[in-house]
Amino acid sequence: MKRITGIFAPVATPFTKDGEIDWGAYAENMASYDKTRLSGLVSLGSNGEFTMLSFEEKVALVTATRKGLSSGKTVIAGTGCESLRETIALTKACADAGADAALVVTPNYYKKDMTDAALEKFFSMVADASPIPVMLYNMPGNSGVNIPSALTIRLSKHQNVTGIKDSGGNIVQIAEVLAGVDESFSVFAGSGSFLMATTLLGGVGGTLALANVVPDRCVDLYEACVARDIDKARKLQLDLMALNAAVTAKFGIGGMKAAMEMVGYRGGLPRLPILPATDETKKAIRAILERLGVAVR
Repeated sequence: MKRITGIFAPVATPFTKDGEIDWGAYAENMASYDKTRLSGLVSLGSNGEFTMLSFEEKVALVTATRKGLSSGKTVIAGTGCESLRETIALTKACADAGADAALVVTPNYYKKDMTDAALEKFFSMVADASPIPVMLYNMPGNSGVNIPSALTIRLSKHQNVTGIKDSGGNIVQIAEVLAGVDESFSVFAGSGSFLMATTLLGGVGGTLALANVVPDRCVDLYEACVARDIDKARKLQLDLMALNAAVTAKFGIGGMKAAMEMVGYRGGLPRLPILPATDETKKAIRAILERLGVAVR
């Protein structure tokens, strides 16, 4: 497989009032994202509420993602589970469903047991068994487990470990990884808030909640960084900071889905116990979008 680069949206999973997946809305989103300049989509990412889904739902979503996108777009499936056995099983099932690569988050319930040795063995054995390339997923804000730079560098030498999505926001750690891995290893920013910094240091893409809402603006920022148009990149990065915060840490999944609805995508409802955005939250998000000059409904 060629090196994974570019901007990906960790696509949302829209749910109905009954808590079921809204497959019609999901298909509409696939058709809409297929027309953007995104390199592809991550199905079953954090913003897809992957922890709320059954094994069967996960595989069905990957199938729907591959079916809904043109062949030129890459599909990455989030296949990390708490056990090695289930992670391997899901990775193989998602590969059969059409995923081009697997994004594997750290197991995290038994945090004290997730030593470097345990994580190294886990990721190495997943990569050994996976029929598709594996991307590490560092998400300490949600998981409470960090993949240290030294461990990432060691794992990067595995022939089937192709990159890392780092959502930790520790730019020093990201720089340490970039300094220690081969150029063929793909380092992705896991948030729009540090896409510019990561790319200018040598990162080659991003998987961004923000890309669910303003995908082409995220691509504009990435391409400005690649072209070393620093003034343009700086303006785009700073302009997007407020919206990025609104659809991530500040208002969470409910806020991101509300923002999607405002710009013409189908966010749907979150699956309980996550709650939808309040009217006050929606008002705040609408104001941010309007300040950015984004057409809202």
